[in-house]
Amino acid sequence: MSFNKKVSPIKASESSPRKMDPMITVGIIGCGYWGPNLARNFMSAQNCRVKILCDVQPERLAYMQSLYCDMDIATDYKRLIEDPRIDALVIATPVRYHFEMALEALKAEKHIFIEKPMATSAREARILIDTAQERDLTLMVGHTFIYSSAVRKIKELVTSGELGEIQYIAARRLNLGLFQKDINVTWDLAPHDISIILYVLDKMPDSINCQGKAHVNPDIEDITSLVLNYPNGGIATIQNSWLDPNKVRDMTFVGSKKMLVYNDLEPMEKIKIYDKRVEIPPHYDTFAEFHYAYHYGDMHAPYIKQYEPLKVECQHFIDSITTGQIPVTSGEEGLKVIQILEAASESLRNGGGMVKL
Repeated sequence: MSFNKKVSPIKASESSPRKMDPMITVGIIGCGYWGPNLARNFMSAQNCRVKILCDVQPERLAYMQSLYCDMDIATDYKRLIEDPRIDALVIATPVRYHFEMALEALKAEKHIFIEKPMATSAREARILIDTAQERDLTLMVGHTFIYSSAVRKIKELVTSGELGEIQYIAARRLNLGLFQKDINVTWDLAPHDISIILYVLDKMPDSINCQGKAHVNPDIEDITSLVLNYPNGGIATIQNSWLDPNKVRDMTFVGSKKMLVYNDLEPMEKIKIYDKRVEIPPHYDTFAEFHYAYHYGDMHAPYIKQYEPLKVECQHFIDSITTGQIPVTSGEEGLKVIQILEAASESLRNGGGMVKL
């Protein structure tokens, strides 16, 4: 009763190189909560020039201009799409605008970096993927945790078999707010942990269960519990909440040999490996001879070189454009997350029943 421990190594898909100007000119749409972080990292990326920032709120643009006084600004995103000098667009708007903006930009021959979730449905995501492929354009989704040193270390440990067969994964992403108006807490917070689980295991679940409740806005769940059911009995649970007094960002990976706890809020020791397990006796003739063996070994925290994942992610987007390689967090990877989110929504509607993928 376990996951398949064999997973693929970390690498981008192969693609033919592109011949183009190595300097990529970028426009950023959305300067709210996450946009300033994207702007800062794209401005420091190699072979990248941020030309213009866009937001519908003039006060946000005024704030951005106070940080970057020589930056062009706009309140209409179509100005960026129609500008022939811009090679790529970064979309960091509310989810309901992702599809329309990205599709228009792809049709205008712009490469696209789009924040998670990439669209509001799998149908929309597939249209974006097909449009990008038809025009030989880069489409990348902002699953930032895939570029963190901690998550890459977890994948390395799982792939090597050090933890043994992964039996279950438990993730918690809780805090007080930020409440969204167009998506529930699963669509807001779960993409982080879903993308990590898919990346580490390199395997889709075969069914989904999800339960939740709406307390603040009657039609938008603010607490949910999502279950990913894998073949052969493997399971992953994801608990999300906008109504928790404490900020929690942790994941537990339980293997047949060892256990691992990943706490993203830890400043240094983000990963701790526990040499703990339960062993069942291989042979016994009577009940008196049957005893579980509990192994309690040491705990250690492997050294992980610290760097800003968003910086790596932004540089990877620029490099993907110039080389033609398919990004690690490509549109196809974003689609997988959307498929799970759609199944979660269906399960919520039918009271938490199982939904096949």
